[in-house]
Amino acid sequence: MDINWLRDFVCLGRTLNFTRAAEERNITQSAFSRRIKSLENWIGVPLIDRATYPVRLSEAGQQFLPVAQATVAEITDARQAIREQARGNATFQRFAALHAISVNFLQPRMAAFERQYPEVRTRVISDSLTACCQLLNEGGCEFLLYYRHQDVSPILDETRFVRKDICEERLIPVAQHAAASRFGWALPGTPGRAVPYLSYDPNTFLGTVVDQTIGSRKTALDVRYMDALAEALKRRTLAGAGVAWLPEFSIRSELDSGDLVRMGGRDWTATMTISLFCSPERLDKMGQMIWDQF
Repeated sequence: MDINWLRDFVCLGRTLNFTRAAEERNITQSAFSRRIKSLENWIGVPLIDRATYPVRLSEAGQQFLPVAQATVAEITDARQAIREQARGNATFQRFAALHAISVNFLQPRMAAFERQYPEVRTRVISDSLTACCQLLNEGGCEFLLYYRHQDVSPILDETRFVRKDICEERLIPVAQHAAASRFGWALPGTPGRAVPYLSYDPNTFLGTVVDQTIGSRKTALDVRYMDALAEALKRRTLAGAGVAWLPEFSIRSELDSGDLVRMGGRDWTATMTISLFCSPERLDKMGQMIWDQF
């Protein structure tokens, strides 16, 4: 039996969609289906009811899902404990976070915490939303920090964890002041006069939020550059390459100095919530302290 079969099944149990689960597991759908079938053959009964759309877990699948979730988490915990014991290190508090949250929010927050508790050791895993949620689901981290937005459905089964809403973060359309003045960039812009648009990859969380914010409104935005990382888009924006929606925490100093200017009115800005998740039963004394004071 392959541990990846369990991870696949946990993912499928959450998404109930073979295509989406295969994408999250970063394998082809045919390979994913074969691994689910291999797990069913190993157990001896079908775990998935494929006669319905969307698919659903069979009765046996519903019974086995919590076992698979617990097994993956326990194996991950055991691996981490053995590694730390071999290194002779104290336990690390592991955070999974989107890149933008890690750079602009988590680092200064943890720096302040470390000044108060010098003994704390932290490992931050910056990745995509899907990868971060998978880490928490599988016990690969103690804490998850991610954005929540009213128009974007969470991919995390939030009922399995406790949540603490930390603060709000705004996603603001901005441009370099000199370039915006020189070329007359504005939102929504003038028909026939393109406004260069620095876009997030549409498969990212921030890309989805921006798409929802723009909605069906007609704009003069013309995609000239695309990237999954907010920091990459920020650099391009500061270079005068176009308009981008950037997290407010990452551009406060540039807005204050006037290097960047806001584009459009309030209805072009998206408001998100930074939320912290954890499984309380998996926290040690230091982890509980971080949770209480975060």
